[in-house]
Amino acid sequence: MPMNIAIDGPVGAGKSSIADQVAQRLHILHLDTGAMYRTVALYMLRNGIDPQDEQTVSAHCGEADVRVAYRDGAQRTMLGGEDVSDLIRTGEVSAAASAISKWSAVRRRMVAAQREIAATADMLIDGRDIGTVVFPDAELKLFMTADTAVRACRRYKELTGKGMSVTMEEVERNIRERDKADMSRAVSPLRQADDAIVLDNSHMSVDEQMAWFMNEFQLKMKN
Repeated sequence: MPMNIAIDGPVGAGKSSIADQVAQRLHILHLDTGAMYRTVALYMLRNGIDPQDEQTVSAHCGEADVRVAYRDGAQRTMLGGEDVSDLIRTGEVSAAASAISKWSAVRRRMVAAQREIAATADMLIDGRDIGTVVFPDAELKLFMTADTAVRACRRYKELTGKGMSVTMEEVERNIRERDKADMSRAVSPLRQADDAIVLDNSHMSVDEQMAWFMNEFQLKMKN
């Protein structure tokens, strides 16, 4: 059976960035599940479907041909034959992803797809419900978090670095709204798995986080 490592945490906690590096260090693949939800959200927006309309989103979510490909070990997320890896990182898509991820039909489809992908190889998977719902039996479960202001600053730098026009206030407000939505939704809310190891990386460098991860991984493999 392939080995699965689950990483959960709120938006802006740095899950994807660290997960990429850890996966490279361990020579395994990294599955960014958030990118899959964002791709479904992009499909809805392109087709004029209100992400808040559960009935219509549920009826059409099966039409979104979400695929994951790996190039040089890095994930590229596809909508049909189109690489949308960069297009799904806008604020509009992020808000839509938060909305559609509330609906059980969307989550059922995504969970099934994520399990199918992770069954093919050793993989590190990050998201909101990986250790609690998608892979409750993962060999190692981690929960990453950080202060809201720190997460907002990281997200602001990421977005402005891509040339997007946003303010720090907008980004922080979006993060607070996303946290509330993720933690309060009825289906698979964001929460720490009982057996997850918690990392608050508010004041940690990337190198310090990497060292922490590798130490936890080595301890787990010894047990």
